[in-house]
Amino acid sequence: MDHILSWITFLPLIGMIAILFVPKANTSLIKTIALAATGLPLVLATWLYFGLFDKMSADLQMVDRFTWIAGLNAEYYVGIDGLSIALVWLTALLLFIGVPASFGINKAQKSYYALLLLLEVGIFGVFVAQDYFLFYVFWEVMLLPMYFLIGIWGGPRREYAAIKFFLYTLAGSVLMLVALVALRLDMGALIDSGTAEVVSALSGTEDLGRNAYFSIPAMTALGGAGLLTGSTLPFGGDFLGMQFTTWVFWFLFIGFAIKVPVFPFHTWLPDAHVQAPTPISVILAGILLKLGGYGMIRACFPIVPQGFDDYSYALGVLGVISIVYGAYVALGQTDFKRMVAYSSVSHMGYVLLGMAALTEWGMSGAALQMFNHGTSAAVLFLVVGVIYDRAHHRDLNGFGGLAQVMPRYWALTTLGFFAALGLPGLAGFVSEAMTLVGAYQSPRPGFKLLVIISVLGIVITAAFLLWAMQRVFLGNLNPKYKDIKDINAREVLCQAPLLFLCIFLGILPHYLLDWMRPSVALLIQNLTVN
Repeated sequence: MDHILSWITFLPLIGMIAILFVPKANTSLIKTIALAATGLPLVLATWLYFGLFDKMSADLQMVDRFTWIAGLNAEYYVGIDGLSIALVWLTALLLFIGVPASFGINKAQKSYYALLLLLEVGIFGVFVAQDYFLFYVFWEVMLLPMYFLIGIWGGPRREYAAIKFFLYTLAGSVLMLVALVALRLDMGALIDSGTAEVVSALSGTEDLGRNAYFSIPAMTALGGAGLLTGSTLPFGGDFLGMQFTTWVFWFLFIGFAIKVPVFPFHTWLPDAHVQAPTPISVILAGILLKLGGYGMIRACFPIVPQGFDDYSYALGVLGVISIVYGAYVALGQTDFKRMVAYSSVSHMGYVLLGMAALTEWGMSGAALQMFNHGTSAAVLFLVVGVIYDRAHHRDLNGFGGLAQVMPRYWALTTLGFFAALGLPGLAGFVSEAMTLVGAYQSPRPGFKLLVIISVLGIVITAAFLLWAMQRVFLGNLNPKYKDIKDINAREVLCQAPLLFLCIFLGILPHYLLDWMRPSVALLIQNLTVN
C-alpha cells in the first residue's frame, strides 16, 4: 500500500506508452487502452478514499519516499491528506469521463489519447507531491499536453488560445521557480546549521535528520516557526524593496493565481475554453483550475504565513472582484461556452474569499467549493458540447424552444444549471454558503463588507443562467431544429456521475467534509501567525 499513490499517478503513463506502440489505424484498441489506463486509477482512488484513508488523521498518508536527485537533495516524496484525496479522486473521475467524451474526435486519435494520459500524470503528480522540486516538475508536465490538446484539436483560433495559455502559465512558472530557488537556498542553510530552533521546528516530522531541502512539510514547519526569512541568503533575502516573506509570497501566489484564475490574471481562460475541444474544456474547468487553489493552500500560504497574514484582506478583495466581475461579464455573453468560462472565474472567486477569511467554515467551504465546482462546471461544458455537435454553433440567441424536441437534454441541463447556481439541496449551495458564512465570521476587519458585496455575484449568476435557459429551451421552436436529435446514451453516461455528485453532496456533504476536517484544522493552525 506504500506505493498506491505511485500506481495511481503512473498507470496513465503506462497506458500512454502502450498507445504509442499501437498502429494509428487501430482506433478501437487505442480507445480501449485509454479507458483502461484511466479506469484503473479511478478504481484505486475509490479504494483509497473509502477503504484505506484514515479520515480522522491530519497526517500525510500513503507516503512513498526515497532520494531522487542526490546532488540537489530532491526526493521522490508523495503522500496525501484530507485536502488532496478528494481532488485525486475527482481527477480520476473526470479523466475517465474524458475518454468516452472524446469518442467524437477523429483527428490524430493516437496522439490525442497519448497526450490526454500524459496530462493525467501531471495532474495526479501535483496533488500527491510533497517535495517542491517534484511538485514543480509535475506542474510543468501539465503545460505541454494542454498546449497541444488546445493547439491541435481546438477551434478556428486554437493557435492563439494555446499560445496565450502557454505564455500565461509559463510566466507564472518563472515566478514560482525564482521563489523556489530562494526557498531551497534558505532551507539548505537552515538545515545544515542544525540550530536548536530548526531541530525544534522539525521535531516530530519525518524530515528531522534528513537533508530535505525541498520538502513541503519541512518548509511549512520552518515557515510556521518564523525561520524562513531569507537571512541566510547572500543578499539577506530582501528583493525589489520587499522583505523575503513578502516577495516570495507574491511570486508564488501569482503563479498559482494564474491557474485559478484570479482577476486580473484570468484573460487566458475564456479563449482557452472557447477554442478547446469539449473534453479538454471539461478537464480544464473541472480539475486544472483547482490546481491553483490547491497550490495556494499546500505550497504557498503555509510556507510564508506572514505574507498571507499581511495580505489576506487583499486576497479577499481579489476574490470578491472575481465573483462579481466574472458573473457580470458572463451575463453579457452570447457565446454559450464563453458564458460558462466566465462563470468559472466567478465561482472560483469563492475559493479565494473563503481561504482569505482564515476560519474553519471559510476554509472548509473553499476546499468543498473546489470539488463542487469541478463537478458542476464539467457538466456545463458537456452540455455545451452536446448542442454544439448538433447545431455547429454556440450562439445563445440562435436557438429557442429546444425543450420541445430535446426533453432529456433539457432536463439534464436544467439540473446542471441549478447546481452551478447553488440551489439549496445541491452541492454548490453548501460550499458557497459555508464560504460566505465563514468569511462573515472572520475576525479580520473588512470581511463583512466583502461578503455583502459578493452576494451580488449570486444574483447575477442566477440572471445569466436563467436567461441562457430561456433563450435556448423556451419560447417558439426555431424551425431549423425541428429534427434535431436528443441527447444520446453515451452523452448521458458522461454527465450522470457528475450530476449524481451534485445531488448527493448537496444532501450529504459530510462525505467530503469529514475527510477534510482534520487537515483544515491543521492548515488553519499553520497559517495563524502569533
